[in-house]
Amino acid sequence: MNEKNREYIEACLKCMNACNYCYVSSLKEYDLGMLKECIRLNRECADICTFTAEALSRDTAFGDEIRELCAKICDACAEECGKHEHEHCKKCAEVCRRCAVILRDQRAAA
Repeated sequence: MNEKNREYIEACLKCMNACNYCYVSSLKEYDLGMLKECIRLNRECADICTFTAEALSRDTAFGDEIRELCAKICDACAEECGKHEHEHCKKCAEVCRRCAVILRDQRAAA
């Protein structure tokens, strides 16, 4: 693992796992229509977090831009998940918010 980006990569992988868990758990809920946007954002956020972790592990020259994009998607996922009372949504929102904060912290890579 690229030491310079370790904190970012770990936050992204944790977020990816939370989003995947929320996605699968949401599919088991009774009212899928209510969770449609949550499910969509869970998948998008998990995919972007995976990509971000992979790109940062290669020490990409586009790290700042990729981290900012990932943070924006984490914010959107957290906002949507925060609208729901399911425990998996609450946990996902919390992890996504934390990931966005870490990704925007320039000191972590210094």
